[in-house]
Amino acid sequence: MSEAINKARALHRAGKLAEAESLYREVLGTSADQFDALHLLGILKTQQGQHGEALALVTQALSRDPGSARARATLGSVLHALNRHEDALASYDQALAAEPDLADALYNRGVTLQALGRHDEALASFDQALAIKPDFIEALINRGNALQALTRHAEALESYDRALAIRPDHPEALSNRGTTLHALGRHAEALASFNQALAIRPDFADAFYSRGITLHALGRHAEAIASYDQALATRPDFTDALYNRGITLHALKRHAEALASYDQALALKPDFIEALNNRGTVLHALDRHAEALASYDQALAINPVFAEAHFNRGNSLQELDRHLEALASFDKALVLKPEYDEAIFNRCISLHALNRHVEMLRNIGKALASEHKYKYALGMFVHSRAHICDWREYGGLVQRLESGVRAGTSCSHPFPFITVSDSPAAQLACASSYAGKRYPGSSAPLWRGERYGHERIRIAYLSADFREHPVAQLLVELLEKHSREKIETFGISFGPDTHDDMRSRLANALEHFIDVRGMGDEDAAALLRESEIDIAVDLTGFTASARTGILARRPAPIQVNYLGYMGTLGADYIDYIIADEFVIPRDRQIHYSEKVVYLPDSFQVNGTTRKIAVRTPTRAEAGLPGQGFVFCCFNNSYKINPPVFEIWMRLMHRVEGSVLWLAKAQAETAANLRREAQARGIDPARLVFAPRRGRIEDHLARYRLADLFLDTLPYNAHATAGDALLAGLPLLTRAGEAFAGRVSGSLLNAAGLPELVTSTPEEYEALAVKLAADGGARLREMRERLARNRLTAPLFDTERYCRHIEAAYTTMWKRYQRGEKPESFSVEPSSQRQD
Repeated sequence: MSEAINKARALHRAGKLAEAESLYREVLGTSADQFDALHLLGILKTQQGQHGEALALVTQALSRDPGSARARATLGSVLHALNRHEDALASYDQALAAEPDLADALYNRGVTLQALGRHDEALASFDQALAIKPDFIEALINRGNALQALTRHAEALESYDRALAIRPDHPEALSNRGTTLHALGRHAEALASFNQALAIRPDFADAFYSRGITLHALGRHAEAIASYDQALATRPDFTDALYNRGITLHALKRHAEALASYDQALALKPDFIEALNNRGTVLHALDRHAEALASYDQALAINPVFAEAHFNRGNSLQELDRHLEALASFDKALVLKPEYDEAIFNRCISLHALNRHVEMLRNIGKALASEHKYKYALGMFVHSRAHICDWREYGGLVQRLESGVRAGTSCSHPFPFITVSDSPAAQLACASSYAGKRYPGSSAPLWRGERYGHERIRIAYLSADFREHPVAQLLVELLEKHSREKIETFGISFGPDTHDDMRSRLANALEHFIDVRGMGDEDAAALLRESEIDIAVDLTGFTASARTGILARRPAPIQVNYLGYMGTLGADYIDYIIADEFVIPRDRQIHYSEKVVYLPDSFQVNGTTRKIAVRTPTRAEAGLPGQGFVFCCFNNSYKINPPVFEIWMRLMHRVEGSVLWLAKAQAETAANLRREAQARGIDPARLVFAPRRGRIEDHLARYRLADLFLDTLPYNAHATAGDALLAGLPLLTRAGEAFAGRVSGSLLNAAGLPELVTSTPEEYEALAVKLAADGGARLREMRERLARNRLTAPLFDTERYCRHIEAAYTTMWKRYQRGEKPESFSVEPSSQRQD
């Protein structure tokens, strides 16, 4: 019997498992409870991965000899393999109680403790094994692993080096040593260690994987991907390699490939929450925000306390203009991670978008202290303060913004900047910096020089504001009057579907109306290219809900900046800006990245089909006093600034009994303005705030109660100026240097009231006093002139405007058809009027 056991044991040690098993079973056939045969066959079955059978055999052996420490240790190994780690630990402890010097049992006990996450105890167990057997290489390697888990990397490195001193060609020791060197930031040494391991074992998937991570850290991303691919060639189901491959592809901006890599990882491991989260970030980068949101939701369904997924979910909701929901996501992230500074800042972005400026200002302090980290924080801070007319340190803050822009820092988005800066050169610098970082032009443009041969020019208007909105109010009549014989119109809508009358009217005015909210920028751009659009017209620019990324992919041969944003976009993929001689004087073309198209009269279409209620409300109904001159400004509160307000307050001192009628503002805004008035000696009650009206016709009708509209600078009234003039209210402006500060002057020239355009603060103030001081005679004459000009002035002639802009489109199109580059040009005025 013992001879058969010894022969079987020899075969077993030689790796001849089938022959050894046959002999063990032969012994058991003779003696079913032979201890050695049961125990050794149990070990063999463990080696073969047949752990259920191994458990039965070792258990039977122990019933024969319950005191066998070695069999008890073997039982521990079987239980470990069955993931019954607590039971395994108890079995090792029983074995060691009987025989404390069992080095293998101590080692395996340490492995089980590692599996339980009890790394300190595992380390102690490995140390006990090494005290008995100092050259125990596996114990040295696992000791290093335990130290790594405890982030005691220097000690882990020493443990691996001890193992390698015994066996220099041990691939696991070399690979794990590389992982520790990586953790210590010694990436070049780590790479050398991985390469040594792979020279010994060329199919070592773990080493290829860890090598890829180190190459990524070294910025050698293409090599990192190759290393992950080699790991996957050996082990196609290596989910961590697929995951990290996705990270590296994302870093290379190869987002579609990164998405595929994450999807492969998730096909193998559907509950891989880090892959779900990163999949969302890739979809976010692809502007597929609804899909990104779904990916974050999947991650959070598995782990509701995943702070980063809540944060990323908030970011996608922001891109979808769902700011209230974004706030809720950021709040959840902050409950889980109170010092999550990025969530605090992005929460401020949503508060700003929701006009909750006071709350935003309370929370943005830390971001302002780290402007280099939080892009555009200063501009947002200044803009929120402007919204509530909090003018503390106003001049200094504006100077900081302008200095930051000139220095090339990302201190402000372009829109907040053009509301405080009157420098067209600085505005260009701001826009160019922002466009280059946020919306760089594509290295693989969708349109590559093809010339389309359509019978009609295909023009696509892109907007977030196809709804009841100032841009839509200005534009709708033009769209209705476009020549269907010459032009085929497309409306590309990426703003909310408000289901209002204006949206329906716009959809009817356009031949093709396409909602692309569910598309990423790439897909929306592909739609324009597939539709062979000749001229893509951006009506949104850098205002809220901008989708400049669509045009950054160059889907159309001609791309135009028009109407929605009063400034340059600073991007080389925008060919033209629609202007007039007043808003962009010819000597200032150098401050606009686009070529300038000069329309006659005014660049701004000012449709006249907007209804004005027949009935004028009484002064009492409007909250105005029964008597006294009414200075009016219905501009947004952020356009009002200290220099403008100083003049207004001096006017109120000089025009006795006058009031300043302003658009209704937040309570904080009204309180701040009243406080500023009182500080300048004006009774705060003389500031009257007009509540919002539900119908545009009622709002326009109350303009009749005002005597003079006072404009702002550096950001004029735009659509609001058109409203005032349409309603018959004279408007006094001061022309600035940049586009946004010259719009009202353009409209006044086209309306036949050029004398209301001033050049200096002194002229502006003096003319306001003069108009208020003569009993209103000059203003009455101007009102009468406006009424007459409704029939004759270019500002109110949409047919004429339509002929001009269609001529502009035709000139652009002909240049493109001839293969000529965009150049600035002027449109000849039409002499024809059609009623």
